[in-house]
Amino acid sequence: MMQFSRRDILGLSGFGLGQIAVADLLGADALSDSEVAIHNDLRVRKTHFPSNVKAVIQLVQSGGPSQMDLFDPKPQLTRMAGKPHPDGVEIHQPNNVNSLLPSPLKFRKYGECGMDVSEALPHLSTIVDDLCFVRSMHTEHNNHLEGLNMLLTCKIFPGRPVMGAWISYALGSENKNLPAYVVLRDPDGYAVGGKQLWANAFLPALYQGVEFSTRGVPVHHLNPATPLPPGAQRANLDFLAKLNHAHHRVRPGESELEARIENFELAARMQLEAPKVLDLSSETKATKKLYGLDNPATAKYGKRCLMARRLVESGVRFVQVMTKPLQPWDHHRNIRTGMADIAVETDIGSTALVRDLKARGLLDSTIVMWAGEFGRLPTTQNGAGRDHNRNAFTVWFAGGGFKAGLIYGETDEFGYKSVVNRVSVPDVIATVCHQLGLDHRQVQYPHSGRLETPSDVTVTGAKVAGDLLTNRVVDG
Repeated sequence: MMQFSRRDILGLSGFGLGQIAVADLLGADALSDSEVAIHNDLRVRKTHFPSNVKAVIQLVQSGGPSQMDLFDPKPQLTRMAGKPHPDGVEIHQPNNVNSLLPSPLKFRKYGECGMDVSEALPHLSTIVDDLCFVRSMHTEHNNHLEGLNMLLTCKIFPGRPVMGAWISYALGSENKNLPAYVVLRDPDGYAVGGKQLWANAFLPALYQGVEFSTRGVPVHHLNPATPLPPGAQRANLDFLAKLNHAHHRVRPGESELEARIENFELAARMQLEAPKVLDLSSETKATKKLYGLDNPATAKYGKRCLMARRLVESGVRFVQVMTKPLQPWDHHRNIRTGMADIAVETDIGSTALVRDLKARGLLDSTIVMWAGEFGRLPTTQNGAGRDHNRNAFTVWFAGGGFKAGLIYGETDEFGYKSVVNRVSVPDVIATVCHQLGLDHRQVQYPHSGRLETPSDVTVTGAKVAGDLLTNRVVDG
């Protein structure tokens, strides 16, 4: 049975619709290639301006890490412990009371930059002069899923591509035998939101994140369960490619079909490349120890960080590293005991990643981004925990032209709101794009009658945070 697209039906209908009416009905479909170049392959593409930065490793800390218990100490919380916040604080839960809670963790200043880091992160404290801390982050929602959506897509609701998908779409891959965008999650489960956190949304399906496993076979369903005779798999794939391309010739512009063909061909190439890249047996004993692979408490997250380094070393454009399932930084009941679990698990791997990239000469060309979806309140919940706070949180960057040893922005005396040099989530996405040689306003894709951008700039007013960068901002 012959199938028709919307464009085919309108073209054959005889309704006599004019060009303007057709454009209005078809929305983005009517935009010509001269208006916006639409990519549906992983070939390397030119940047908008020169950049030596090639890749991003995004360390997603789901749950909302507490800024005043990790990076932003507030003596006023100690001085006014148990007293109400002077201006009142928005209450999100029935058991959250307006009583200021001092941090149960001790802080010290580290490095030449004098960065404050709590005792929860003893390893990270040793590399503060390689990091760029932004203490003045703010976002738009206090719920985990909406906050994660905002962090990754610049919108609190699902339906937009995540940062990794946008960057893969804009730049392609430097290794034709591996995906441009790889996700390394905990094999025990997903963060809240699941696969939505690496979705391509309205971008071609080729740009969604590809999950690699850190347990068992790294890439599921890559090889046949029963070994085939020599040459049989190649012959099967060649024949399938012929069928796919014949099918595609009569159905041009079908994103999912094009992505499926690309993925079949990529899978064939990955059969040789992926096992080699993800095999950690060639790593030295010292490197494995650096990442904490010798300790059951740190091995799982450390392994994902080590795999991330190997992937960007092999030309993967964007690697997203997840923590353990659900929201492990979500400390509503007891900050001290909660931190003792997730901070220990992630501290050594995150630190090792930065050290290792620097030692191998890869840090200048790689952005490492450590971020949760929001911060915590300065008031108490359940006596020793903290509730969610969208008004202030801390993220850090390493490499990729971000200023090393910089401590940027300030929160108020209680750590409740960002008040000096405020940075929004869309600003972060615009800045990461800039460091990759991309003008976030010019990375465009037609959808529902408008040109979408990674930062949703027409709505958010996103701008490049030039103060964080060592290089000159191009038209930021």
